[in-house]
Amino acid sequence: MEAIVQGVHGDAFAVLGPHLVDAAEDGTAWEVRAFLPQAKNAWLLLDGTRTPMLKKHREGFFVAEQTEEPGHYQIEIELWEGSLALLEDPYRFGTIITDFDLHLHAEGTLYEAWKSLGSHLAALDGVPGARFAVWAPNAACVSVVGDFNEWDPRRHPMRLRNSGVWELFIPGVGAGQAYKYQVRSRLGGYTQQKFDPYAFGSEVPPRSASIVTDLAAYEWQDGEWMGARAESQPLKSAYSVYEVHLESWMRGPGGAPLTYQQMSAKLVEYVKRLGYTHIELLPVTEHPYSGSWGYQVVGYFAPTSRFGTPLEFKAFIDTCHRNGIGVIMDWVPAHFPKDAHGLAFFDGTALYEHADPRIGEHKEWGTLIFNFGRNEVKQFLISSALFWLKEYHIDGLRVDAVASMLYLDYSRKPGEWLPNKFGGRHNLEAIDFLRRFNELAHEVPGAVTIAEESTSFAGVSRPVYANGLGFTMKWNMGWMHDMLDYFATDPIYRRFRHTQITFSLLYAFTENFLLPISHDEVVYGKRSLLAKMPGDEWQKFANVRAFLAYMYTHPGKKLLFMGSEIGDYGEWNSAAGVPWQILQFPMHAALQRFVVELNRIYREQPALYEVDFEHNGFEWIDFSDVEKSIISFLRRGNDSHDELVIVCNFTPVPRYDYEIGVPSAGYYREVLNSDARDFGGSGMGNNGGVTAHELPRHNRPASIRITLPPLGVLIFRRS
Repeated sequence: MEAIVQGVHGDAFAVLGPHLVDAAEDGTAWEVRAFLPQAKNAWLLLDGTRTPMLKKHREGFFVAEQTEEPGHYQIEIELWEGSLALLEDPYRFGTIITDFDLHLHAEGTLYEAWKSLGSHLAALDGVPGARFAVWAPNAACVSVVGDFNEWDPRRHPMRLRNSGVWELFIPGVGAGQAYKYQVRSRLGGYTQQKFDPYAFGSEVPPRSASIVTDLAAYEWQDGEWMGARAESQPLKSAYSVYEVHLESWMRGPGGAPLTYQQMSAKLVEYVKRLGYTHIELLPVTEHPYSGSWGYQVVGYFAPTSRFGTPLEFKAFIDTCHRNGIGVIMDWVPAHFPKDAHGLAFFDGTALYEHADPRIGEHKEWGTLIFNFGRNEVKQFLISSALFWLKEYHIDGLRVDAVASMLYLDYSRKPGEWLPNKFGGRHNLEAIDFLRRFNELAHEVPGAVTIAEESTSFAGVSRPVYANGLGFTMKWNMGWMHDMLDYFATDPIYRRFRHTQITFSLLYAFTENFLLPISHDEVVYGKRSLLAKMPGDEWQKFANVRAFLAYMYTHPGKKLLFMGSEIGDYGEWNSAAGVPWQILQFPMHAALQRFVVELNRIYREQPALYEVDFEHNGFEWIDFSDVEKSIISFLRRGNDSHDELVIVCNFTPVPRYDYEIGVPSAGYYREVLNSDARDFGGSGMGNNGGVTAHELPRHNRPASIRITLPPLGVLIFRRS
């Protein structure tokens, strides 16, 4: 009784609720026990009978004696201020989670663990409430604390089940109520209130409680999109991604970020108008610190409450889908923050992380590394991934910091890391985890996984059965670095760096690449995309147009971070919105029109996306004109006759009567001219097209003679 009153009893169900006791002379065989510190008096209500409960402890431990098993009873209490309240006793209910689910949990194969753990609205024996479950195997006791019990850790201690899972059904708890788990460890006297790792909702930071959430309350309206997605072939489809940090895309009155509801109107309309196929969201999983941009996650099953409720986030995704826009979400299984209410040291031990900092801590980032060798941890992360794909209809997961997962010596000096069992530097457990994650993610119809992986690790986007990691695509970081370095060079010196724009084609088909110009490239002193470019203002914009045109015609899917499409001069500031006011200036508005046109052409020309990852989708015409910094090449679709001729001039010198070999004679329409006046260019071009004559050039039977504008890219298509 004293342990219950002090909130330190590890088996509350052995004490509280109905219990068979030794029969007394008066026939008493049962006791109903309840700890009710909020009550002055209490009565047991059973079959119309109101039996006073005896107060056995001054803190509010009450007992009622019965001659028969009580069955379905209720407790009436008189609160200290004098009012009455009717309660259902949580300790009269049986177990919640099946033994089979607990077995799968321990085995690490309960891949939809969010359905068993966490908080869920439920009705047991016809009594509405919420069930709670949390994994804390090294806890001496765990209690649910929240709005419903005045955050008193003594009132709702949980039941310990197999494999270290604690559970409890609390009658009367409804959607929207805040809660945490108070975890008291068996080791070292550690006690901490923790965010529910499987919570569906959370308070708005800096508040840090979990929120009971009814996800089933939302009715999806994207059936047409989901049906088409299941039949889609993303590797053979147009994939133009607009990367967005929701908190800083646009600000409302007073500088407040937009809500999910506002984004459903403004962001969706903007992305649709610009012609992107997908939005990629920097992490929207709940995180305590906005300055982490979402990459230090506490709630792996909860969208951040900064912009609204989970149901409003579902509505945002639904709106995207109904407008023909896919949603990719950044997902962070590599590491997690040390915040006291989060996963760190969860039950007084290194439960989710490694205890040894040589394999369990990213000192550079101030975060902890998941223990990928632990069944329950792998299952937790895989469940999180599948949760977003299934419950939120997310179309793809971009997995952050994959390189840090693959290598035990990542960002570590000699002596600061431990080798694997074979003495090598690869994290074998993380590799196995990523492979299993990708296998299961791709069982979701149409789902895509994308790796941010910056090393030469082989087979990142190759199937697991072929000894790959199993990702759908991989970011092409090498292309990005080479291209940005090349374009930052004054054009007069670009002839000395010509291989930087051609080298990527030596490895372009070794992986399924996505070409990223991401948030990481426009922050921390790296300058914005426009500010990286040399020359005066006209040349800067012309360079950006040439850069983007080459990006869109180069093999691989496309990604561009917000603000780059309007020529933001400043670096990305996560604490402010994109400077939309600059669109009042002609050059910025013209660049935006150019991006709209690029996306339109990209979606309308299968030759630019159908064969992105095989050699037959690309062919050089001429890459040897080093002195003039000019390259030309073909892009082909599934139909080998579906061809585009692309010519790029990366100097500000116009070239007249420039000859290019083409596949056949005939009229070649100018599909795109990046130097068009409508895009802010000089208007130099070829009057809409040119005629190819049977004059062999570049080992081809015909050729065209064109005007090549300064810092310009031309796309031709044979009519």
